[in-house]
Amino acid sequence: MSGPASRPSTGFVAWIEGLPCSGKTTLSRAVGEQLRDAGHKVEILDGDEVRQMFSPELGFSRKDREFHARRVSYVARMLARNDVAVMVAMITPYETSRQAARATVGERFTEIWLRCPVEVCRQRDPKGLYRGSPLVRGTKLTGVDDPFEEPLNPDLTVDTASGTIEGETRRIVEHLLQRGFVRPRSGG
Repeated sequence: MSGPASRPSTGFVAWIEGLPCSGKTTLSRAVGEQLRDAGHKVEILDGDEVRQMFSPELGFSRKDREFHARRVSYVARMLARNDVAVMVAMITPYETSRQAARATVGERFTEIWLRCPVEVCRQRDPKGLYRGSPLVRGTKLTGVDDPFEEPLNPDLTVDTASGTIEGETRRIVEHLLQRGFVRPRSGG
């Protein structure tokens, strides 16, 4: 007895990384909304939210951050394999973590770096992350007290310091179209 013919997956993982308050969650949600409107199944894996559910026992050491990123990339791969467009919104401060995520997911992966100076992120800061000392926060803040390694070769770099949410969203969706991950909108 043979099973159904194998077809290529329509799922993919857009790994959206950057400093705290650089726009990862905002843009992931905006892109996700456009993709849903175009008929795609979408899941957003926000690094902070996923950490609370999957990795509450982990701290913020390099080892713990890399382990958390491995967990997220594994879940993202499973979703993408099942035809889901996955937006991962995660700081991902280390190049080794980004490369491990790319290797875990495979060819249906795109790395999108939201470049934004720490001064601009500090001005946005809706959660108060940049206020207070590391002792008050209970952890080192990436880009201030802890390093953020600039991505060596992201598939797309979006400067979020001066653009608009609409323009940045459009740029990411166009990138996904060019990669063949999403379908063009019909009609309209």
